[in-house]
Amino acid sequence: MTDTAKIKQDLWDKMADSPYVMVGLTGSGEHSEPLTAQLDKDLVDTLFFFVGKDNRLAKGGDAMAQFVSKGHDFFACMSGSAKIDNDFAMIEKLWNKQVEAWFPGGKNDPNLALLRFDIDSAELWEADVSLTGRLKMLFGGDIKPSEAGSHAKVDTTAA
Repeated sequence: MTDTAKIKQDLWDKMADSPYVMVGLTGSGEHSEPLTAQLDKDLVDTLFFFVGKDNRLAKGGDAMAQFVSKGHDFFACMSGSAKIDNDFAMIEKLWNKQVEAWFPGGKNDPNLALLRFDIDSAELWEADVSLTGRLKMLFGGDIKPSEAGSHAKVDTTAA
């Protein structure tokens, strides 16, 4: 049985370790693109991305984000909505050296936009195959769901 609170917390822990996601607008006919998520522990179900005002995501709308952890043992697909939210206090809070490298004009760069992605729902998978399951994989046995890890469909990612 999946411990939903644990898998949600694992999502945020894994994203803090490797905040790279693929983000795309739903129904736009355009591919998703890789972005670095800026996480704010004070805001549940929200990801932020620094993008250029000319970025295809800047027009906003329904969106999807996909995440794969650094160790390839955690996967998430998040749906929600994206919009530009140039709250200067939030820009100040999330600003860092990596972002500065992309925007030479700093926090007042004329092309700077802060994209806010509000998560409406998510599907989470944690591949934590048990020792018994790993041995079965090695020797071609059948793995039971209880040996394969965790999976949850959630309306909020708050742990």
